[in-house]
Amino acid sequence: MPIKNRLAEMQAEITAWRRDLHENPELMYEVHRTAATVAAKLREFGCDEVVEGIGRTGVVGVIKGKTDTRGHVVGLRADMDALPIFEATGLAYASKTPGKMHACGHDGHTAMLLGAAKYLAETRNFDGSVAVIFQPAEEGGAGGEAMVKDGLIPRFGIKEIYGMHNSPGLPVGQFSIKPGPFYAATDNFTVHVSGKGGHAAYPHRAVDTTLIACTIVTSLQSIVSRSADPLESLVVSVTSFKTESEAWNVIPERVELRGTVRSFDATTRKIAEDRFRAIVTSTAEAFGGQAKIDWNPGYPSMVNAETETDYAIAVAEKIGGPGSVDTNCPAIMGGEDFAYMLNVCPGAYIQVGNGNTAEVHHPEYNFNDEAIPYGASYWAELVETRMPAA
Repeated sequence: MPIKNRLAEMQAEITAWRRDLHENPELMYEVHRTAATVAAKLREFGCDEVVEGIGRTGVVGVIKGKTDTRGHVVGLRADMDALPIFEATGLAYASKTPGKMHACGHDGHTAMLLGAAKYLAETRNFDGSVAVIFQPAEEGGAGGEAMVKDGLIPRFGIKEIYGMHNSPGLPVGQFSIKPGPFYAATDNFTVHVSGKGGHAAYPHRAVDTTLIACTIVTSLQSIVSRSADPLESLVVSVTSFKTESEAWNVIPERVELRGTVRSFDATTRKIAEDRFRAIVTSTAEAFGGQAKIDWNPGYPSMVNAETETDYAIAVAEKIGGPGSVDTNCPAIMGGEDFAYMLNVCPGAYIQVGNGNTAEVHHPEYNFNDEAIPYGASYWAELVETRMPAA
């Protein structure tokens, strides 16, 4: 079965919604305009219930099918927030707010789920209920966790839950998914190295924090090469190196390092943290300095349930056709806070092709509107397949 005719007809309308969201990006939990727009449209579509303020600024719409013989509820989730990036696309509908941009396609995710919601509210050709979930603060704010803590799953009786993300480089009309760990756990760190500043001409009178920090950076790579199981994926990246002074002739008193650790396996994640702490503190002490570590545990690894992944694959193949679903795709070292929802409810997360576009989080990225009928049709078909009309 190809994309649904009704959703193909709605492509221009959904595209207009998407571009309006793109012009008006909002960050983290401050998605007030976006959430209000979503809630207004869900009411306009005739949703049976629209609840705002779940997880601070999240929105949930409930659509009941023609029948409800089992009391089954399927949850569909899209994220709404943008990124603090200056847009460089030059598009006619580019961001109107300098320094804020939909550089990850959440505008497209929201628009596709709105399109599916309108279709499902019109047809109601299913037995049960669907909860369409619009989440804030995916980009580092753990909005998924906030919605879960706010009672999302039991409040709406959700029995299985699904998410979707666009994938640059994957052709439009194709999907990718795999069971088990799919997105990595993400931990962030800040290291404050302190020593004794001084004149660059007299290093023996100082405790060189730059030398300490450089040694820490290189030594941290031994975690991956010598401490972790080579068969387990792990990334340790120092991404920021700031010295207290930028003068040519000053040994700085303090240096700050920032970065991230990515993993899938819980044991590997713990080994990485333990070795990180030992390397940083002992290296600083060996050179006569000190190091303070701020370790910020981030999103857990996102793990697709096998049964629900099989459901998702079957539905995606209906939409894209034979051979349209890559189930041998590699796991992704990026983080995804849909993990919090999958930790409390069985479900699966799929990627939909965005075609040959810039990568996500790039200032020239743009969601491909040609992907809209595929993503929206996937959502609608998933509901009708998992809860066939009685």
